[in-house]
Amino acid sequence: MNTERRLLISDATLKNGAGFTFREKLDTVRQIGRLGVDALELGTLPEGDKSAALLCRTAGALLDSCVLSLEVSDTAGADEAAAALSSAARPRLAVSLPLSTVQCEYIYHKKPSAMPQTVSALVSYARGLCRDVEFRALDAARAEDEVLASAVRAAVEAGAGTVTVCDTAGEILPDETAALIGRVRAAAGEGVTVGAECSDRLGLGVACALAAAAAGAGKICCAISKGAVPLTLFCDAVAARGAELGISCGVDRTVLGHTAGRILESAGRTGASAGSPFENGAGGLSGSAAVSADAGIGEVSEAVRKIGYELSEEDTVSVYEAFRRLAEKSGKEAFSDRELDAIVASGTAKVPATYKLVSYVINSGNTIASTAHISLERDGKKLTGFCVGDGPIDASFLAIEQIIGHHYELDDFQIQAVTEGREAMGDALVRLRSEGRLYSGKGLSTDIIGASIRAYVSALNKIAFEERSGG
Repeated sequence: MNTERRLLISDATLKNGAGFTFREKLDTVRQIGRLGVDALELGTLPEGDKSAALLCRTAGALLDSCVLSLEVSDTAGADEAAAALSSAARPRLAVSLPLSTVQCEYIYHKKPSAMPQTVSALVSYARGLCRDVEFRALDAARAEDEVLASAVRAAVEAGAGTVTVCDTAGEILPDETAALIGRVRAAAGEGVTVGAECSDRLGLGVACALAAAAAGAGKICCAISKGAVPLTLFCDAVAARGAELGISCGVDRTVLGHTAGRILESAGRTGASAGSPFENGAGGLSGSAAVSADAGIGEVSEAVRKIGYELSEEDTVSVYEAFRRLAEKSGKEAFSDRELDAIVASGTAKVPATYKLVSYVINSGNTIASTAHISLERDGKKLTGFCVGDGPIDASFLAIEQIIGHHYELDDFQIQAVTEGREAMGDALVRLRSEGRLYSGKGLSTDIIGASIRAYVSALNKIAFEERSGG
């Protein structure tokens, strides 16, 4: 009879690693979803970031049996996170609050003794938005024992089903980790999953995680990216010594070996590093300053080249004129690569519309597969495509590819609101790569799906014009 206790594995690869393009983030979500991990953590959702919310919604549609988790530290963040997780089959709000004296007073501006009440209020609020709520005790290893115990009891009484202790400083040893888990289990009581988020700062991440599991932790946080417990090494350790410790995990190690290599390859190519999964890397656009507002045409042309575009002389002049108009109108001192990318999309020469959008019908939900039925017109003929995809936008792009009979690499994809209110206009930017060159398109609509489709068709028309003209 198998008496091994199955550990829940929570993956924080995207939370711990920035630098992936939007497409690579979605690909990473798909790959991690096939591993058999129990939860995928995306960290904290940036306030008002439409593309970040889109990533969450799309990830939710991709994951059927895996929990999708967002961290929250106040009620406003909980509201945004709950909305972003609306398409997830198994959403989780992770209330993340500090408990050590230094973090409570200098980061959260509260005395440690006041934190249990804060924990109770926020967990209760999150529980009203989502059935699955976790309490993450930040810097728990340096918290006073009574503060930690009180906060854990408050979280459980308010409805948290999981309590995770985080070694934020990355300084505790395996035996100290085991003792910490023991104290938290005693405070949490029966029926609550106790998790461990260990640091690999001292190279002891796997040892600490094994000690936590042996002490009764039911959830271990790992990652393929750096900084956290290495997922591959931890799964190898469980396979080698798990029977002796009475533990096992459901991660497919065969799939993991291939998946880890692909993700690390992407991270190395884009220079991914510790940060938020909602940041873009070299393969995308970072938002950092790219060129000053008083730059000449040569400097602007070079900045445009660095973000991946090869423009004709005519387009270079058009982009520079658009750049000067925006610089004079806005009064900005510098422009980021994201802003420069938008200028290229709108400032390059307009091309004849080889393809025109006729109609689109999208079906999507958390209980059905996303489908897109799109009609385009070319040379007076109506062409239609129907595809199933991982989310409504993926389905839409696949339907367009079905119509044109060709796949172009999606180099980047962005969405942002350009007006306020419930009927806010969404501005979508799509960058397609063909024959090594980048082509950008923009789309504007009150419907983000429509804006995305129009942006894709806009970029497609630029490619078609180049191919027809022999450029």
